[in-house]
Amino acid sequence: MLEEAKKSYKVHEIKPDPLYGSALVSKFINHIMRCGKKSVARKMVYDSFEKIKEKTKREPLDVFESAISNVSPTQEVRSKRVGGATYQVPMKVNKKRSTSLAMRWIAEAARGKKGKKMNERLFEEILSASNNEGDAIRKKENMHKMAKANKAFAYLAK
Repeated sequence: MLEEAKKSYKVHEIKPDPLYGSALVSKFINHIMRCGKKSVARKMVYDSFEKIKEKTKREPLDVFESAISNVSPTQEVRSKRVGGATYQVPMKVNKKRSTSLAMRWIAEAARGKKGKKMNERLFEEILSASNNEGDAIRKKENMHKMAKANKAFAYLAK
């Protein structure tokens, strides 16, 4: 039986954003961006960061990084088909995927709220995530609960 080798791919390097000099912020701007409108996404993120600076009197980059680290999951469940049955197998999440999921969940949670401008919703979600609360944190906790509930199938992970 021949085993297929994992395909390697070229990792696209993301340049740091001009205002904060952080590749993490630049990646987050890309998560917020819709229909290729990067300048609009950049304005939303920067406005929410300014609001964080006003309200908390802390450095917005520190608040953002703590929010990302709080939302980043350590385990996830993946479907694995064995015989005729499909099992939800808990697996460790690598660092890159973990931060990517955290950014995606924060962006989705901000988009899910209605009634305010996006930069205000983003500000609220980042602030609540840095305080270990909010929809993005709830999503992480649900994922960890599912992984814990399916611990019996951990032997299937390879």
